[in-house]
Amino acid sequence: MSRILANRASSVRLVTLLAAGVMMSSSMASRPALALSELQPAPAPVADNENPSPAETPDAKPVESRPLEIPEPDPLVNKASETDDAQAEVVEPFEVMTEISKVPAPVARMRELIVEAAASGEIERLRPLLGKGPTQTQIPVAAGEEDPIAVLKSLSGDQDGVEILAILLDVLSTGFVLTDKGTPEEVYVWPYFAAKPLSSLTPQEKVDLFRLVTAGDFAGMEEFGSYNFYRVGITPDGRWKFFVAGD
Repeated sequence: MSRILANRASSVRLVTLLAAGVMMSSSMASRPALALSELQPAPAPVADNENPSPAETPDAKPVESRPLEIPEPDPLVNKASETDDAQAEVVEPFEVMTEISKVPAPVARMRELIVEAAASGEIERLRPLLGKGPTQTQIPVAAGEEDPIAVLKSLSGDQDGVEILAILLDVLSTGFVLTDKGTPEEVYVWPYFAAKPLSSLTPQEKVDLFRLVTAGDFAGMEEFGSYNFYRVGITPDGRWKFFVAGD
């Protein structure tokens, strides 16, 4: 009896499902078909790692906008390079000598002859020492004068040239240096100030310098940039090369 009731229940369920299917089919058949243009595309999937926009994030802070900054142009002159170039300029060291016995004999002999002529007070005694032609001693140029003794007299504060002789003696009484060593231009120079920067002079060396020039002269030399008073040069072979002033 129970088996008969179960079979009847199954038959009822089957009839109900078939009826529902027929009704759904007729409903879909009666609805008009959509055109392709009316079909709505499916929304694009959102990636899990995609950051939400600031508008969708309640805690997001707006990004501050900064004004556009224009970089400054490079300086026309590189001061750092100038400083480096100035520091790279090194003055070659030299030995200040005071003992004439350390120089070649021809140099010592010429110095002795110049000192004797200057100490005599007679400027004409310098003439044979000044040389002639290509080997003539270089001296300051005087307008309209070709005779070396006449030029030296014109440089002196007196008409006999005594002052220039005194200057010559004072210069040769100082320490001296050998410049351009090992070259054809090698020469012994008095005073040594002519080859040494004024800024490097010690207090004792300034005393030596002030025996030749005044404080006013020294101030002018500092402005000029170097020693510019008289100096004497004698070559290693004993030739009196120059007696000049200036740079």
